[in-house]
Amino acid sequence: MTPEQIADLRRTKYNASVVWIHKTHPDLMRLRVALDGGLPPHKPGQYTSLGLGNWEPRHPGCQEESLKPGDEQRIVRRAYSIGCPILGDDGKLLPGQGEWLEFYIVLVRESEKPQPPALTPRLFMLRPGDRLNMVEKITGHYTLDPVQPGDTVLFLSTGTGEAPHNYMIWELLHRGHTGRILSACCVRFKKDLAYLSTHEELMRRYPNYVFMGLTTREADTMTHKIYIQDLIASGQLEQQLGQPLDPAHTHVYLCGNPKMIGVPEKDKETGVRSYPKPKGVIEILEQRGFKADQHQPKVPGNIHFEEYW
Repeated sequence: MTPEQIADLRRTKYNASVVWIHKTHPDLMRLRVALDGGLPPHKPGQYTSLGLGNWEPRHPGCQEESLKPGDEQRIVRRAYSIGCPILGDDGKLLPGQGEWLEFYIVLVRESEKPQPPALTPRLFMLRPGDRLNMVEKITGHYTLDPVQPGDTVLFLSTGTGEAPHNYMIWELLHRGHTGRILSACCVRFKKDLAYLSTHEELMRRYPNYVFMGLTTREADTMTHKIYIQDLIASGQLEQQLGQPLDPAHTHVYLCGNPKMIGVPEKDKETGVRSYPKPKGVIEILEQRGFKADQHQPKVPGNIHFEEYW
């Protein structure tokens, strides 16, 4: 494609701009995007989609891509939960939602699927001022709607699954939530905790807030990995929380690896639910009186989840 054709596609297909980028390390970044005309109303925990054209360059060192004839002018999109820095550049709690959205993205260099990764190798080539596509509709049921002011709220995630949790944590702190708030995130290495310093600052400021960063591949954790499931089963989570898990006054939010979450399947004929193996968080908590949200008003639950793939 000619530079003129690419410039024309960017002008007609893109509706948003990159306003800030921070790469925690080469394969992990925080990206802030401003939508032309301003942001639509939305709630913390929801998501939208980002997109770039196949004509854009890809990050070096990623799985090679072979486009079919005609694919060069198509846009590739992916849904991302909206994140939040929680604290502003002045170190204070952000006063409002602002004019941009923050996304927390990991570079996928290779895919187990037949198609190589299409979007993140292009997203990681972006610089401040570059243009991209963002779906204007922000949606999703993964919100704080069922949480009452004094409830205990647990946010359990893996990797970039903490993105929506950070936005919800900001919302709770912003409205002066009085209940206990605990966020735990499991990653491979400590360097993969891009918001760690923010969480540490929040613990200093808010007595009702606790953060737990779990790593599985550091030298001191390789032989005794602790996953989110282990955190609950061993009682360590309750110890850090400072109180027992009470299904009557606790909401649990799960985001990230489906194996961590463990969504049960329901047999269409018998209606019997079966849990996946190995045991996920939903099974562990339902055995303790919790109930997974079925997204039905008449069947409320206190375990809410968002699977990342």
